[in-house]
Amino acid sequence: MSILDNLREKHRVKLSESSRRKEISFSFREPDRVPIRISAAGSYYAHMFGYNIKDYYQEADVQVDTQLRGIEWRLENLKDDNTDTEIHLDIGPISEGLVFDCPIERPDGTSPRIVPILKDEHDFAELRVPDPKRLKGLEWLDRRFEDFYRAAARRGVNLSRSGPRLNIHPPLSAACAIMEPARVYLLMALKPKTVKELFAKMFDTFCALVDYYDERYGVRTETLGLANDNTCFISNAMYVCQVLSYDKALYERYGLKGRSMHTDGPSDHNFKTFCEEFKLNVMDIGGWSSIDAAVAAMKGKVVIHGGLNCKDVYGSLTDAVKRKIRHAIRVAGPGGAYEFAIGGETYVGVPAGTLIDLVNYVKTVGKYPLSGGTESTPGS
Repeated sequence: MSILDNLREKHRVKLSESSRRKEISFSFREPDRVPIRISAAGSYYAHMFGYNIKDYYQEADVQVDTQLRGIEWRLENLKDDNTDTEIHLDIGPISEGLVFDCPIERPDGTSPRIVPILKDEHDFAELRVPDPKRLKGLEWLDRRFEDFYRAAARRGVNLSRSGPRLNIHPPLSAACAIMEPARVYLLMALKPKTVKELFAKMFDTFCALVDYYDERYGVRTETLGLANDNTCFISNAMYVCQVLSYDKALYERYGLKGRSMHTDGPSDHNFKTFCEEFKLNVMDIGGWSSIDAAVAAMKGKVVIHGGLNCKDVYGSLTDAVKRKIRHAIRVAGPGGAYEFAIGGETYVGVPAGTLIDLVNYVKTVGKYPLSGGTESTPGS
């Protein structure tokens, strides 16, 4: 048995309980307590275990070891309700760079990043929707997966040969990956017809990639999650007028059986639109959105994921943070359909001990039936 098989067997009861807890809550019912999911991932664990984050993304053996130890730490120490016990190739936030052949910077101590290639609207005409079958980036990804596959096998973990997918963000965020975001926003304000050409190419590229992999692996994509971070920085009116139609078309095409969205926030101004236009199943509200605004717009219609910001827990679990936790649970928890989390991603710098204390505290105050009443919190 591999280390993952041993962990699954050792924690079989807990994993089953967590899975059932989430199933009940996501069905708009109240389980025994509010489910908890802490989104610590590759970079966080690499730093925790003493690796250079750059090496995590560059060296397959480091990445496999980091992920295996991260899963073990989560099950043995953190004990949240995350039931994921698989490892996967993690290339970092560079998908658009691979697709559009952008330079990739790999600075020491952090994640890789794309160097934008579009300077102004005159570059849009030269940008081509790529043929996935001819993309050098896909060839690179396949080679990286082979390295990861062999590294996993050396640790006794047998991965599926189907391999990874190269997916890009939805049109606005994809555009902001290959062009400075401020320039994209300025063009949206001053030359909306011009920037539409760029969004259309991002949409066509998104679809070309999904369709290519569906054909390659003999499957059909019917659940879709969009990471829509850059929607946070434009007005709702601008989003509805210039971006919404593309996102809606993606959900209608690939989200027949499930739809989710993530934004880092603040997304208070867009929650109602996201809820009503996309019929989302789950919304990760990120760390910068208001839980009260999310509840006002989506409670009873969408499962809400969030409650804290990383900045809340860079130190210890203070009384102020505990008040914020209780407030989030009291406004979002009734009736289920709420998963407590640090919205978005848990960043390097949050103490591991604070995460453990956080999970234990939420388990205590998040038991159903919830206590009544709310209390004021800063910014609520």
